[in-house]
Amino acid sequence: MKRELFGTDGIRGIANRHPMTAEVALGVGRAVAKYFRGKSCRVDNQSIVLIGKDTRRSSYMIEQALAAGVTSAGASALLVGPMPTPGVAFLTSSMRADAGIMVSASHNSYEYNGIKLFGHDGFKLPDEVEAEIESLVYSDALIDELPIGASLGRARRIDDAMGRYIVHVKSAFPLESDLSGMRIVLDSANGAAYKFAPTVFSELGAEVIEIANQPNGTNINDDVGAVHPYRMTEAVKEFRAHLGIALDGDADRVILADENGDIVDGDQLMALLAIELKSKGLLKKNSLVATPMSNMGLEIALRAHGISVAYAGVGDRSVVDLMKKESYNLGGEQSGHIVYLDKSTTGDGVLAALLLMAVVRGSGKPLSELRKVMSLVPQVLKNVRVASKPDLATIAPVKKRIAEVESKLGARGRILVRYSGTEPLCRVMIEGENRDQITDWATELCDLIAKHTG
Repeated sequence: MKRELFGTDGIRGIANRHPMTAEVALGVGRAVAKYFRGKSCRVDNQSIVLIGKDTRRSSYMIEQALAAGVTSAGASALLVGPMPTPGVAFLTSSMRADAGIMVSASHNSYEYNGIKLFGHDGFKLPDEVEAEIESLVYSDALIDELPIGASLGRARRIDDAMGRYIVHVKSAFPLESDLSGMRIVLDSANGAAYKFAPTVFSELGAEVIEIANQPNGTNINDDVGAVHPYRMTEAVKEFRAHLGIALDGDADRVILADENGDIVDGDQLMALLAIELKSKGLLKKNSLVATPMSNMGLEIALRAHGISVAYAGVGDRSVVDLMKKESYNLGGEQSGHIVYLDKSTTGDGVLAALLLMAVVRGSGKPLSELRKVMSLVPQVLKNVRVASKPDLATIAPVKKRIAEVESKLGARGRILVRYSGTEPLCRVMIEGENRDQITDWATELCDLIAKHTG
């Protein structure tokens, strides 16, 4: 069956337009309840689906439609309200649910929304399971089998869900230490972590200066958060903070700033964490999992510490798949998805920030000094909006120009051109010795791609 609903990270689109409609969400709720019934480790045969959401106005609509679908299929829906995506993953497993559903479009603007699915183990679903669920959404047989009377499911809210997740995340910070005396700027992107994240850091003793923490349904990711961290960096300098933390709308990614307000991205964060874990004998196989989008400087820095880099496809799900398959425990993306499998099954921005803060606290050194373990190779990343996504190899002028740039870069750089899996964008990334030159090449390629995909 051709996949219509699921992309590279669940279902995503403009809310109230196909596929992100209440009708589709109702069908997804039913299909998830049907597919996962009896697949968890529960011994009472009760079917449970846990549902969380971010702070978009449309998340209420999608949450209620999902819950209606789940209960109409005879399963119970546990509603945990606004919750980071990694929190939904954790709670799905810890509460012994059959499956978990997160309503969020992550870093996208408020008019978008999405549905991410988790199995009872807290991991995102493989493609083949998503395909089976999609086939059930459109199955007339599913509707014919719906229960009636006392066999219908129930929906209820779990009031202490956030507290459970707070305890779990705090356990990643050394018990013999705390964050007292540390001033941090926290940008919650007006998203799912607006209550959760400040509670975690303040309970550990930090002085938390909050920005972008008043969601109104339409301001999620609005020029704030991990994709737009510059308000955070300015606040770090204004309040003379020790560091800054910027999350995205569902808090599965994080971008930091040192005490000078300089950005620390996912690659630099992974370098620091990998070196720290290796020094303690906790980095499995002395290896890190990254993606082709990572800066060349990451591999250079880690090689000097006896750490190798394994490469997965782009996307945190691809990273986790390789980590599980090869038994690695640390991986992530330059964008700030950091996965530490000893504590989480998916990217977790707050957890990653806590792990980094433990390094800062334990070393007694400022982040500006610690970050020097990795030097960034000049890199330019540009996005161009596209109306369609034809195979780039079939567009002769684009293919030719990419080959010409590759030839000019030689062994001193690289180019990666790919379509986004969640947005109507093509991403052009070039690394090389001359920033001005690679910027010109990236701009030229974006113009060429726009001309042939419009």
